[in-house]
Amino acid sequence: QVQLVESGGGLVQAGGSLRLSCAASGSIFSFSAMGWYRQASGKERELVATFSSGGTTNYADSVKDRFTISRDNAKNTVYLQMNSLKPEDTAVYYCKARKLLLSGPINYWGQGTQVTVSS
Repeated sequence: QVQLVESGGGLVQAGGSLRLSCAASGSIFSFSAMGWYRQASGKERELVATFSSGGTTNYADSVKDRFTISRDNAKNTVYLQMNSLKPEDTAVYYCKARKLLLSGPINYWGQGTQVTVSS
């Protein structure tokens, strides 16, 4: 059973920075893709940043040039460095990992970590 544990959320003032961590229970090499999503109150969950097993990264337009996704293979951990935070970045941030099985893809989600940006 795959477990993803997020940490690093909190309250920060606009313009500040936070770094989120997502620790996986197994090797992140086993995932075809990993990334971060967020869900603001009353809104649908949306993609923030992802990378594939080949290393290709993808960012939402709203976070480009402010957020950076990275990984530490030795620690089986994915990070999201968030700079120049804005109140509209306030949301619960979720880590997601995808495995490709013979039966099809399967997605795993963490429990989420709250990020609140005050103006």
